[in-house]
Amino acid sequence: MYAKQTQIVNRTGLHARPATEFVRTAQRYQSKITVQNLEKEGATPVNAKSLMGLLAAGLGRGMRIAIAAEGTDEVKAVEALVALVESGFGE
Repeated sequence: MYAKQTQIVNRTGLHARPATEFVRTAQRYQSKITVQNLEKEGATPVNAKSLMGLLAAGLGRGMRIAIAAEGTDEVKAVEALVALVESGFGE
């Protein structure tokens, strides 16, 4: 398993458009990938390949998250998703 923490920097957080972009990127990888809200104690990690799961997590600007993956391409998957989040989704 490989995991990394990052912070959501785009103005609107993971609303529909950036969440869709996040899911599409996650789906390129074979690994099982999760996202966990580190701001909410006891928050359950959600499937990074599920748009509904990401939207339900309510991830907004400034929130710290952990992206974790397990599988053959886990490092590439996490690094790509962290880079996407830190880029602000082009917003």
